[in-house]
Amino acid sequence: MKLAIVILNWNGKALLQQFLPSVIDHSKGADIYVADNASTDDSVAFVSKTYPSVKIIQNATNGGYAKGYNDALKAIDAELYCLLNSDVEVTQNWLAPIISEFINNHNTAIVQPKILDFKNKNYFEYAGAAGGFIDQFGYPYCRGRIFNTIEQDQGQYDDVVDIFWASGACLFIRREIFEILGGFDESFFAHMEEIDLCWRAFNQGYKTKYVGASNIYHVGGATLISNSPQKTFLNFRNSLFALVKNANGNVFYLILTRLVLDGIAGIKFLFQFKGMHTIAVVKAHFHFYAALGKLIKYRKSSIKRENYYQNSSIVASYYLKKCKTFNCL
Repeated sequence: MKLAIVILNWNGKALLQQFLPSVIDHSKGADIYVADNASTDDSVAFVSKTYPSVKIIQNATNGGYAKGYNDALKAIDAELYCLLNSDVEVTQNWLAPIISEFINNHNTAIVQPKILDFKNKNYFEYAGAAGGFIDQFGYPYCRGRIFNTIEQDQGQYDDVVDIFWASGACLFIRREIFEILGGFDESFFAHMEEIDLCWRAFNQGYKTKYVGASNIYHVGGATLISNSPQKTFLNFRNSLFALVKNANGNVFYLILTRLVLDGIAGIKFLFQFKGMHTIAVVKAHFHFYAALGKLIKYRKSSIKRENYYQNSSIVASYYLKKCKTFNCL
């Protein structure tokens, strides 16, 4: 298959210096692109001079992850896209198992590899781990990571399985499906736009898979650190966006319950002396209310499928039932 590996960059020269060599060394036969989101550093000049085989796409503005990829992929001719974060180290033979999955299973639309922690390579990485799921109220979790509990990789997820969402840190998708879905929802800007994309694919009957024979190492938080209030804002707001757009059933009940749970999270931030994160949750809710009309309009025009969740409440499972690992659920 004709594969394009597309790395979105914004002022990331240091990351490109560190991680681009592994992508070039271990991705023979693929076209490699750096899609630049209007950087103000010299990262584009660095790539052009140091790695002339890497193609450059220069976006006019920094529209975040969602718009950045939407704009860049319009200029790329390939059967298969790999959307790869700039803070990822890939490994030898990482592509072959994934390409094989796409060739042998035509209903497979999206694939994620095993994502391990670059800083602690025996453990899974927060953003995706061994494949993602959500609960009834839109809270995401992973095989190998539930909330902040990270599992050690002991081969327990060396398999090929259906998952609900694939991490945007490394997401493979057929070009045809990306176009059918209309790309990412640009109102998300960044964070959880890949969950929304995979949910829309699920609602249209396409499969998202995890392929454990393909391994990568992800730094995580290189663009927006994990304790950033902006990240809290985007995650809480965008999760509500995705829930209204895509969930089947009584969405009023789902949203009301979710807002209460978010409020509890905001209070917890206060007790942890993280007042800016509490403000971020409140801000996320007000942004959600402002967008509600548009979200409901989309909801009325789109397909919904049942059984999008395997766990009714990951919050209850984790905090009340004390299930800290995926196999406990």
